[in-house]
Amino acid sequence: MSRSTRFVIVGAGLAGAKAAEALRDNDFDGHIVLIGSEERLPYERPPLSKEFLAGAKSVPEFTVAPAAWYRDHDVELMLGTEVRSIDPRGHTVTLPDGEPLGYDKLLLATGSRARRPALTGADADGVHYLRTLEDSEALDAVLRDGATLAVIGASWIGLEVTATARQRGVAVTVVDTARLPLLASLGPQVGEVFAALHRDHEVDLRLASSVAEISTADGRATGLLLGDGSEVRADAVLVAVGAAPNIELAEAAGLTLADGGVAVDASLRTSDPDISAVGDIAAAQHPLLGNRIRTEHWANALKQPAVAARNMMGKDDPPAAYDELPYFFTDQYDLGMEYVGHADADDRVVFRGDVAGREFTAFWIDEQDRVRAGMNVNIWSGLDDIKEMVRSRTPVDPATWS
Repeated sequence: MSRSTRFVIVGAGLAGAKAAEALRDNDFDGHIVLIGSEERLPYERPPLSKEFLAGAKSVPEFTVAPAAWYRDHDVELMLGTEVRSIDPRGHTVTLPDGEPLGYDKLLLATGSRARRPALTGADADGVHYLRTLEDSEALDAVLRDGATLAVIGASWIGLEVTATARQRGVAVTVVDTARLPLLASLGPQVGEVFAALHRDHEVDLRLASSVAEISTADGRATGLLLGDGSEVRADAVLVAVGAAPNIELAEAAGLTLADGGVAVDASLRTSDPDISAVGDIAAAQHPLLGNRIRTEHWANALKQPAVAARNMMGKDDPPAAYDELPYFFTDQYDLGMEYVGHADADDRVVFRGDVAGREFTAFWIDEQDRVRAGMNVNIWSGLDDIKEMVRSRTPVDPATWS
């Protein structure tokens, strides 16, 4: 590549930083510009609801790379910068001052933001959302021993913060419209495991319940008014009802959208061959699973950029395909879990191990007895075996498992 070639990366989170790293690792000697809306160096987000909030990990420990790395590898950082628009025909992005910045290849790694429900009181003081380091710092300031927290949403973020808060001596009430936590993700049998886990740690689970409004006094949240008229008093409120992918730039630029994100092929290219997308926004055609998948998981942000970078450079013919299986993990109290694959919540679930003791593997199995996904709970081996089961698409006989 010519040294005058310019690759622009929009989104300075884990995915954007890893893309810059992958380009240099593949000997790209052109100009790299990494643009991000936050003022901070790129960092990983999982610790925001877990280790950082628990005081077990400091910011440098989950910062992707120190400032010196970007300087030493000639990566131009434009932090605190919101790209206003993309012009695919002109191969430019528009910066906040209205100036165009040209690109030869563009990578979108714009991530997602916390969803904000249309609730009275949702913008009051004391109402928290969790997406950025600043969000986690603000939440940390209110999680004091003896405080009370109301959580809207028995989601991954909601439950992880709940576990951390309980371990810090905070009384927590969780409200969700579903009858079990994580029902849409894991189904009822595994949802029961997480419900029992939190009840064992004295969390007040208000399931199959709606929130009518966030109660306030003098502009500050004081709790929740539920749909049945009951009240939940709290010193602070966390809204954890999912994430919204940041696809507005892509949509305005005319890129094809799908499954709530930006449609990309297996090589992570969008409908414009000079624009790729990775991370939360990428609705990617999966070469093994045979369908389009968009997941808001750390693993995609970590691993997709290496494939996108090679393809932006034209390293492979045919282009490299991203064929990693979806993966995510959680840590709540003494429960650690890893999930790999892609299943529907209503698939049949088969357990192997001690479910009551929370040391087991769960398998999601389709109508042809093929393993679509597996989840290890407090078992730290065998993940590769689960991956092989999913990849092989060979029918199994769970009745033979011990």
